[in-house]
Amino acid sequence: MDFYNVTGIGGVVLLVLDLWALISVLGSGNSTGNKLLWVLLILFLPLLGFILWLFAGPRGRARAL
Repeated sequence: MDFYNVTGIGGVVLLVLDLWALISVLGSGNSTGNKLLWVLLILFLPLLGFILWLFAGPRGRARAL
């Protein structure tokens, strides 16, 4: 069973969401180290990286406060 295999329209949606997250990370005012960490996380673990960025990224922290 391929749990992490995302294909078809789901793959396209994930690609778009990951590109949005990467653009947001690179355009943020965070330090270079934080940006690098987020970019690597999103690139190597696309689904999990996006979900983590969504909840723990800069906007996610602002929503939680």
